[in-house]
Amino acid sequence: MGDEVIEQNGVELSNVEAGTGKEKIVMEEDESADDRPAWDNKIQYLLSQIGFAVGLGNVWRFPYLCQRNGGGAFLIPYLIMLVIEGIPIFHLELAIGQRIRKGSIDVWNQINPLLGGVGVAMVAVSFLVALYYNVIIGWCAFYFFNSFQAPLPWATCPGNGTVLECEKSSPTAYFWYREALDTSESIEDGGGINWKMMLCIFTAWLIVCVCMIKGIKSSGKAIYFTATFPYVVLLIFFVRGVTLEGAGDGLAFMFLPKLDKLADPIVWLEAATQIFFSLSVAFGGLISFSSYNPRKNNCTRDAVVVAIINSGTSIFASIVIFSVLGFKAVTDSRKCLQEFQDVLDTRVPGFASTNTTVTAANYMDLWGEYNTTNPAVRDFNFGYCSKEGNLNNAVGGTGLAFVVFTEAMNQFYPLEMGPFWSILFFLMLANLGLSSMFGTLEGVITPLRDAGIWKWRKEFLVVLLCVVCFLIGLIFAQYSGSYWLDIFNDYSGTFPLLIIAFFENIAIVYVYGLKRLSDDLEYMTGSRPNIYWKVTWMFLTPISMLVIFGATIYTEATRTITYKGWDAALGQVVDKGPYPWWGEMMCYVLICLPSLFIPLVFFLRLTGVMPYRGETLKSKQARVVKSGSRGAISKQNLVTDSVTSVSGSLAAYPANGVINPASTAL
Repeated sequence: MGDEVIEQNGVELSNVEAGTGKEKIVMEEDESADDRPAWDNKIQYLLSQIGFAVGLGNVWRFPYLCQRNGGGAFLIPYLIMLVIEGIPIFHLELAIGQRIRKGSIDVWNQINPLLGGVGVAMVAVSFLVALYYNVIIGWCAFYFFNSFQAPLPWATCPGNGTVLECEKSSPTAYFWYREALDTSESIEDGGGINWKMMLCIFTAWLIVCVCMIKGIKSSGKAIYFTATFPYVVLLIFFVRGVTLEGAGDGLAFMFLPKLDKLADPIVWLEAATQIFFSLSVAFGGLISFSSYNPRKNNCTRDAVVVAIINSGTSIFASIVIFSVLGFKAVTDSRKCLQEFQDVLDTRVPGFASTNTTVTAANYMDLWGEYNTTNPAVRDFNFGYCSKEGNLNNAVGGTGLAFVVFTEAMNQFYPLEMGPFWSILFFLMLANLGLSSMFGTLEGVITPLRDAGIWKWRKEFLVVLLCVVCFLIGLIFAQYSGSYWLDIFNDYSGTFPLLIIAFFENIAIVYVYGLKRLSDDLEYMTGSRPNIYWKVTWMFLTPISMLVIFGATIYTEATRTITYKGWDAALGQVVDKGPYPWWGEMMCYVLICLPSLFIPLVFFLRLTGVMPYRGETLKSKQARVVKSGSRGAISKQNLVTDSVTSVSGSLAAYPANGVINPASTAL
């Protein structure tokens, strides 16, 4: 059969195996003229992606959801959602970033200028999340600096029993809410700037700025430590945790499933959202990181490996957390029973002479016997006497890291080792946060530069971005800062991501085209996507996101937005009621603002108000074809010929006939 030329997406391509029904697209590109920064090696890239995906949510949000939603039963929907939602979207972002080698804004502009709003929305979400995420790193820095003293400042209450706020709560809760945050009574009471927190937040931004000043050349070096050190600490805590008394109770609570929970749709909803947000999709950081890869890289394998490591880290961290929580539950129960024993011995006449020991099995019987005749017995607080009750008290987020876990570390033996455990723990949390911050800010910096919005040196952009974020972030350094952080955490990086990822999936699979994507993946990885990828991309992933989207809208529309806060008089967290009108408006702004860029840019481009003047993939391919950079290649004889690359430089076919497929397969 003679030479045959076929047409693929409007571009003339060579049919190497004409008549076989299996076409191979043969293209060649000279990437030597591409001055885009690149990773030093594959390990550095994988560590950066792992560091971005594995963050604080793996350590404090996943254990909390697991605890609240039936322990082992939660793992079932979690793993199902990982397969049908998390890994497919993760793969799409790695593939499109590696193929086009641009940041999130330019990626979507090149696919179709009408979709440019998807990239802008990604940048907006990354910016909003960066504002508050680095504040948590600042909190970790505060605790880290306070860990270099023995005993730890949160080990006992100050004032020898005279500080009622501490006596009514606990030393760790008092230190967190009063010494660290010095939190106000409500979000309406700003109270000015907490200078201690301001300095710690400034330190956190300074560290991020220094690590990112040279782009991936500097953050890529830092990632060797920030991405691996948390695993070293988790391993140390794992060895310490599983040897603690009560660790078995905590692990049994985690792994023994309460199967009735599977009938609750909220459990499935929270499993899906945890997978979705834990992998950091729709931020743009994954696209930016993968854009620094060579085009010949197996992004399919990378997606599976990083996603599995991320979920494995969540489960491993939960084992550590639940072993410590089991220890704390047993310790608190024993302490509570001993306090009740002391009340009975000292307040009930003749009880001490009976030599009765209070146990978990008989304390309620003893209370029923004496509560009618003795006010001290009647009013005794049994809140921590039940081991099972302690494990059922779901504590997540900052409460888990800065109150519960620090309290458990206070009881690690030997007690003199408390500062050591505290230093390790908060250094680990800071590193988890930093590695995620690198990816989050890269989702802002890379798109702005690739789209030509920022034309000056990258170092200036990094410094400017960090300064702006720090100044805006001073809202979190107020005495009411923790309330504002809860708003940003609950609304800026949750619902908008769902909307962005849905449009991302639809745009790539149905606008860009599954066949074109398959051609690209064959070029980049050497194989086309199998049936699993096709079914999830086309059906399961978008449908699951639509279901989550509808369930979330229904949930939010049928409830009043309320918040909780610290009550100094009671020494505990209480329900503060609904937000003031401006607080509720801020919640809706954070939900809607990033998402609105998608229809806004679509409308402006469609009407010609904001035309795209750059080069799209379609026009680039047409230019390459018009310049005569492609020629027919015979099945019998692969002609040695020079072809013009996209950049205009010449690249010759190898004399041995082995063709390097061009990156313009798109």
